[in-house]
Amino acid sequence: MNALDGTTADRPEVVTRVRVLIVDDHAVVRRGIRAYLEVLDDLEVAAEASDGQEALEGLESMAAHSELPDVVLIDLLMPRMDGVVATSRITERFPGVRVVVLTSFGEMERVHAALANGASGYLLKDAEPGEVVAAIRAAAKGDVYLDPAVARQLTREIVAPPTGISALTGRERDVLILVAQGHSNQVIADELVISERTARTHVSNVLRKLQLTSRTQAALIAVRQGLLPPQA
Repeated sequence: MNALDGTTADRPEVVTRVRVLIVDDHAVVRRGIRAYLEVLDDLEVAAEASDGQEALEGLESMAAHSELPDVVLIDLLMPRMDGVVATSRITERFPGVRVVVLTSFGEMERVHAALANGASGYLLKDAEPGEVVAAIRAAAKGDVYLDPAVARQLTREIVAPPTGISALTGRERDVLILVAQGHSNQVIADELVISERTARTHVSNVLRKLQLTSRTQAALIAVRQGLLPPQA
């Protein structure tokens, strides 16, 4: 304490660290990311996991000890439970934890699925280390960070959106066919190995893009477009 003005003199600033869980099925990738993040003053690697299932189990354990990370950095293609399903379950069970996808896949179908399931960021693995750090910091603050290539694609979709069947992604076409066959959201989820929530989102997107109000209308469209043979 400064005796003259009552202020605190030269007290070191306390840095609040963002705690990160790294989820990737390749150990060399996890170790590389850890090595980079751990040299930064404001980031801390809380743990690692090799797939979505292990990540969820780790988060459950952390939650029990009030040690949840701020951000989960996750790949999409992994064994047992992929990143899209894991993202959905993480954001459902741990709403205070943000998820940033770091993957090799830039297809818009995957981007839409990840963002629809609550991802706060989407990066490709050719991103610069600084971009990964920026995405983690943005997510921790409640912001969204997108890979520039992904952002450009999303912008193009907004400016000149495709219409009709051409507006559907490959996965949404699969969903349309299953809807036309009379399957429920749960059956669609089981068939495509996705969560029921993701299946429901896909169905809603199909109806919205085709400007339909019912599954019956969707079935008629599927038949007319030759996606499903007409019933005798």
